[in-house]
Amino acid sequence: MTDSRYEELKSQINFHNYRYHVLDAPIISDAEYDRLLDELKQIESARPEWITPDSPTQRAGAKPADKFEKIRHPKPILSLANAFGAEDARAWLERISKIDDRVEKAQFVVEPKIDGLSVVLHYRDGFFTQGATRGDGEVGEDITSNLKTIRAIPLKIPVAELEVTGYKLPRYLVLRGEAFIPIKDFETLNRKLEEAGEKTYLNPRNTAAGSLRQLDPALTSSRPLTLLVYQIVCHEGGEVPTSQWEILQYLKALGFPITDVAKRFDNLEAAIAYTETWNKGRDSLPYEADGMVIKLDDLKLADELGFVGKDPRGAVAFKFPAREVTTTLKEIGVAVGRTGVLTPYAILEPVEIGGVIVERATLHNFDFIAEKDIRAGDRVLVKRAGEVIPYIIAPVIDARTGKEKPCQPPSKCPACEQPVEHFEGEVAWYCVNAACPAQLVRNVEHFVSRGAMDIVGMGIEIVKKLIESEKISDVADIYTLTREDILDAITKKDRKTKSAPSGKNADNLLTAIIESKKQPLSRLIAALGIHGVGEVMAKDLSRAFGSLSALSQASADELQQIEGVGPNIAESIVDWFSRKANQNLLKKLSAAGVDPQMQKDEKKKEGALSGLTFVVTGTLPTLSRDDAKTFIESHGGKSTDSVSKKTSYLVLGENPGSKFEKAKSLGVKIIDEEGLKQLAQP
Repeated sequence: MTDSRYEELKSQINFHNYRYHVLDAPIISDAEYDRLLDELKQIESARPEWITPDSPTQRAGAKPADKFEKIRHPKPILSLANAFGAEDARAWLERISKIDDRVEKAQFVVEPKIDGLSVVLHYRDGFFTQGATRGDGEVGEDITSNLKTIRAIPLKIPVAELEVTGYKLPRYLVLRGEAFIPIKDFETLNRKLEEAGEKTYLNPRNTAAGSLRQLDPALTSSRPLTLLVYQIVCHEGGEVPTSQWEILQYLKALGFPITDVAKRFDNLEAAIAYTETWNKGRDSLPYEADGMVIKLDDLKLADELGFVGKDPRGAVAFKFPAREVTTTLKEIGVAVGRTGVLTPYAILEPVEIGGVIVERATLHNFDFIAEKDIRAGDRVLVKRAGEVIPYIIAPVIDARTGKEKPCQPPSKCPACEQPVEHFEGEVAWYCVNAACPAQLVRNVEHFVSRGAMDIVGMGIEIVKKLIESEKISDVADIYTLTREDILDAITKKDRKTKSAPSGKNADNLLTAIIESKKQPLSRLIAALGIHGVGEVMAKDLSRAFGSLSALSQASADELQQIEGVGPNIAESIVDWFSRKANQNLLKKLSAAGVDPQMQKDEKKKEGALSGLTFVVTGTLPTLSRDDAKTFIESHGGKSTDSVSKKTSYLVLGENPGSKFEKAKSLGVKIIDEEGLKQLAQP
């Protein structure tokens, strides 16, 4: 038994792993392979100090982990923009051609978009040292031990056995690939599980992702995982090709598995034609794929084109049409969102779509149901957009029996049974009951927020605990809370976060609740959450009516005399105050001492900015957004959040958003912070 024999065995076994798991072309029998592996194990048993990380025996040799550590990727691991047909792909080419005319003469590489789990592989001096999930693109999870169990991944790049010419192997090499379970292996796995009376899996993608996130590598090793590598993320101490097509050949020569359906084309039309052949041929692929990726072959050009958001401009995902099936729509349900919007959904006869059992699907809104004439009992066509979100496309009219029932929007909220609200010209239907249990958390969260009653210390977790313990059934109950109620909620929150409960925090919150009673009328109006009434509108209503009592008795015509109040908002305000549940809420607030009148500092100030409307966007040099609004209003101006033709000036700071573009398109005057201060001078 010699060290040289040990190294020879490792080299032979890794080579045969490559022939079997990467090339699918073994040159020895399973029995011969087993004999080599047994000999290696005997040597390692006798001389454990010889064992190295690249030994074939180390693929599943790690101990189970307690958790996955986080890994920051050396470069962002980005996603791709989608093209849903040839026209989208041509539009992509047109966009990038305008940036760099070299694109017009570029070549393209087409590769499959495998529906698996994106992984990042690190090699140092040829040895596999670390592997991670993609995560959020910046940070992933360390799954090194699990990735070692995948025999298609070389633990050591076999450059001695596989001749690589033209390039020196980099000292540090980071690759990106897609881990997956082949369809045949997945079917075999499920068949074995079924025969054993165990639970089967729904689809290869979720099974692969779950397998790689097992804390015990031995469990991962039992799953038929493999992968294909397609990208060099970064490298140090060597050279690599600058062509995507050459990258694939280079990776193959290094011993990594690559796709065998990739092709290079001289123009986009040829690439599109090839891509479209896989729309019908996708089932002949040995793995699940939801499209093909079209990439610029010139990687330097692709890199120089940069990004749009987090999407590189140099490639696009040409998505296959989503899977569609028909099933029976048993019933139409209605969900109440945290903002009070009522959303219809379909309760379906369970059906499998692309390996996932679908029992519910979105119906978008009631206008969509009416437009498509979708009825309970219909045979419907269901689609999974992007292979993720199931939704109803349309009913199968010819399948109707006459027993189907048309759907009408509900007249009452399914959560609180109060009448719902709908405004002409709007799609949504609303529950405007301030005490509706389905939206109570959101209502309380809004009521205590900085722009409303500003109750410091009453965070979302404390709100949830108070509601769960039935201490709060509406926002008025905030003012009946005792120190013990608050301390109990804080204690439960702190127990969850493992921090010490604090009586001082309870005292501070109780003080903040009491102090909030002094908030001006405009703050209370904003806090009530009336549909269409924000901070600016609340100030206008406060100035116009002076008290909640007067506002509650205002007619729609009176309300529309106020600038910015249209028919829908006027109707919304009148409707809110007409609801018995909301009237009771106001009585409870008044009884608790929360019934402010308009204060002097709420009256509209006259000044150099009187009659002018401003919108602030971006980060100003010295003023925060709130400070800027206060400055504008203190000099008689009006500050709003949206740009319109009525906007007098846009106050521009660094990193502005879409408001800047809209202001330019509308011809709104644009100034900076200094310009605002100069305007305010008398």
